[in-house]
Amino acid sequence: MTHGNLLEPDATRLPERPDAEAAMDSGTDPAEVAAEYPDFSEAWAALAERALAGGEHVAAYAYARTGYHRALDQLRRSGWKGFGPVPWAHRPNQGFLRATAALATAAGRIGERDEYDRCAQLITDSDPAAVEATGLS
Repeated sequence: MTHGNLLEPDATRLPERPDAEAAMDSGTDPAEVAAEYPDFSEAWAALAERALAGGEHVAAYAYARTGYHRALDQLRRSGWKGFGPVPWAHRPNQGFLRATAALATAAGRIGERDEYDRCAQLITDSDPAAVEATGLS
């Protein structure tokens, strides 16, 4: 019998959201998805990423912070204690990780270096694969 790292909590996996995921996959505007599913962090992350791409750093910060906080609530309900693995490979976790990466990026662009550092560390601690997947540097 093998055991995982006994010093680290089990990985946290957010619940599947088939209806919200299907809406995103169908190409529905993330603003519409966020309006219908306001706790769906993947939609907020997509809005933040779109705002970043358009140079709208303050809007990106607001969208990303919303997605980040909505996901934190869900992570805590799923047993997360503020640390431990949040695997990128599990799609429902990607909204949280993408929102956190967008929050870090937007924070960096508006001069909030401490926020950038905190978010970047959270992503690294959650799953180093998320750093590469989100393009966070």
